[in-house]
Amino acid sequence: MFIGGCAGSTGGGMKCARVLLLFKSLARNVSQLLHPNRVRTVRTSGRTVDERILSNTDAYFSAYIIILLMSVLVISLDNFSFTTNFTATLSCLNNIGPGLEAVGPTCNYGDFSILSKLVLSLNMLLGRLEIFPMLILFMPSTWRRH
Repeated sequence: MFIGGCAGSTGGGMKCARVLLLFKSLARNVSQLLHPNRVRTVRTSGRTVDERILSNTDAYFSAYIIILLMSVLVISLDNFSFTTNFTATLSCLNNIGPGLEAVGPTCNYGDFSILSKLVLSLNMLLGRLEIFPMLILFMPSTWRRH
């Protein structure tokens, strides 16, 4: 449910390339704690990854986790189990279909409140259209005339 398709895929979820960069960046940061004067670059496919790309990947992962947790908190108001709430949010954010328990393969989302359905629908848009473009869409500076 968490890790999605390849880099160019239109599927939801964390792309495999992003997860790979997150792990390589984490390994580099731990290595720099042990050897602070050592210069270590992150490489993928034999090419050095730009620091801006690593920073954007970290920001994307942070936004993903924040959206996931906030959504789970909001839909928890409906008093379903944590497994139902968490997997409902994951399945909508990653566009993967059914979750577990009350949103499993033989169930549906019909028992959720209107607020929860709106949050889950927003998660579907965020997952399908990517998080950054959707966040940009809701920023007030996007709509101001310059």
